[in-house]
Amino acid sequence: MQQSDFRFSCPLRVRWAEADPQGIVFNGHYLTYADVGITEYFRALREVHPDTGVSGSDFFAVRTLLEYQAPACFDDVLQIHVRIARLGNSSMQFAIGIYREQQLLVTGEIVYVHADMTTRRPQAIPQAFREAIAAFEKTSVQL
Repeated sequence: MQQSDFRFSCPLRVRWAEADPQGIVFNGHYLTYADVGITEYFRALREVHPDTGVSGSDFFAVRTLLEYQAPACFDDVLQIHVRIARLGNSSMQFAIGIYREQQLLVTGEIVYVHADMTTRRPQAIPQAFREAIAAFEKTSVQL
């Protein structure tokens, strides 16, 4: 996984509260970093494609996987790279790459399911959202 595989990234500075006494980031915080990246991804998507909203439904995380390559440390500036790697009928898989400058620190994937807000039952991802993703992404999305 290379930074050039991603169209979108956002910066994040490691805060003191996220590091252990040796100044190394506690592993649980990387999932929060990925969530920040995904939140910013959706914000950027809406700025470019404002009609991507889905009313009465939302996306819910159902699977997460992180693989650690190297640690981040207090006060590092990280780049959280995010892209949609797969877009199914009602689910989508995000690919995550967390870097410090050119060094890959963490890779990951997070699977979300599009579901009704009340029943939490899966629903098909709307066509307008699919089209916005296809236009927004740098690499092709696996369908």
